Amino acid sequence: MTIYFASGNAHKREELAGILSPHRVLIPADRGIAFDPVEDGASFLENALIKARALHRLVGEPVIADDSGICVDALGGEPGIHSARYGSEGRNKLTDRERNLLLLDRTRGNPVRACRFVCSMVLLLSENRFFVAQETLEGELIEEMRGSGGFGYDPLVYLPGLGKTVAELAADEKNRISHRGKAGAAIARLLDLIAVSS
Repeated sequence: MTIYFASGNAHKREELAGILSPHRVLIPADRGIAFDPVEDGASFLENALIKARALHRLVGEPVIADDSGICVDALGGEPGIHSARYGSEGRNKLTDRERNLLLLDRTRGNPVRACRFVCSMVLLLSENRFFVAQETLEGELIEEMRGSGGFGYDPLVYLPGLGKTVAELAADEKNRISHRGKAGAAIARLLDLIAVSS
């Protein structure tokens, strides 16, 4: 199947394409579609549904959307749903590196290091018919960036069981254990069933 992914993030599209293979994943830009919905939901799920419904109205076909971010216990769960815009309020959007440095600055010296990535992923077949998978990847916030893989906050999240940060994982290893990988695997099983029955 070819399925639209409600995102402008090429890194996420690349990850999702690996997770959903052999299904083909397109983002709106691949078809010249302007897409920038206002994500004003109060949860990862609400924001995923906002994006899914907005793209479905434009393409009239099944779509996948996700909303994901990092939740840091020392900050009461922040940045959470604001992860992609963290520190950018009222000014130009910060780069991944700038957001990581800001997060390090705001948690420096705090002994509470538990954190998790959260991904809420929606497969929307029609306006009111959808499936949801929400998953997490538990880790610890380290005090300096490590690794060159992945994107976003990956260099800051250490996985004690593996002795690596998320940014130090190979792509296939990350797809197997990550929040997006686990949610995507559940959605992929649904896509396979839909493809067989259609």
